[in-house]
Amino acid sequence: MNLPLILNIVVFVALIVLLARTGRTNWSLSKKVLAGLVLGVLFGLGLQLIYGENSAVVKESIGWFNIVGNGYVQLLQMIVMPLVFASILSAVARLHNASSLGKISVLTIGVLLFTTAISALVGVFVTQLFGLTAEGLVQGTQESARLAAIQSNYVGKVADLTVPQLLLSFVPKNPFADLTGANPTSIISVVIFAAFLGVAALQLLKDDQVKGQRVLTAIDTLQSWVMKLVRQIMKLTPYGVLALMTKVVAGSNLQDIIKLGGFVVASYLGLAIMFAVHALLLSVNGI
Repeated sequence: MNLPLILNIVVFVALIVLLARTGRTNWSLSKKVLAGLVLGVLFGLGLQLIYGENSAVVKESIGWFNIVGNGYVQLLQMIVMPLVFASILSAVARLHNASSLGKISVLTIGVLLFTTAISALVGVFVTQLFGLTAEGLVQGTQESARLAAIQSNYVGKVADLTVPQLLLSFVPKNPFADLTGANPTSIISVVIFAAFLGVAALQLLKDDQVKGQRVLTAIDTLQSWVMKLVRQIMKLTPYGVLALMTKVVAGSNLQDIIKLGGFVVASYLGLAIMFAVHALLLSVNGI
């Protein structure tokens, strides 16, 4: 470990400590994330100006920064399945009438498909408006590895399935394996498993009030527990953003960063349009 690398790590740790001190203020999480983003951009630009592009010191430094950045991403991946499971289970268990689950499911899936179609059209519109293309985008080693993993573990297993086989793959056969994301359709299987558990809790409540109430209390406790976990991970967002932005800016040239800015602006425009669409749907339904 050479001196420049040590200095880079020391500065990075100092920035993390600086961000941590914002916890003593009344700043909202969004302000802390913005602070992490700005610090990451400035630090990344500083590394690029000092060491230049494709510097071995910068690459080695990014390897250390990835402990925070990639670690944060992995923590986000960690909470996906517990959050989906607890949320669906709690939502179904709170239904007073299990027979209404089918109607709610159809409406939910219908709205989801409708908004997904609109978002696809918005994506096409924004892409054409800004003239966005994939030309000039560089695919790094991590992106290549991720794409290969998706193609081998997900696309290859789903693309050759017929429609009946695809629908059958949604039915959970080992919920514990699905909770680990072992299959391409694991999330859907977890949703179905949680829904069945919720209906079973309602039936138990109907047959045995005491035991059913205990189960419902346990489900509420589980959801509160998982939400506490989610909040803990979300509090780490400023540090993850700091590390990830440092990595992106320090490992890219200025022209790529400018192009990335165009994508960011287009993305925010698309998000704003979709917020308006959802607000319109809520207002139409009197919510």
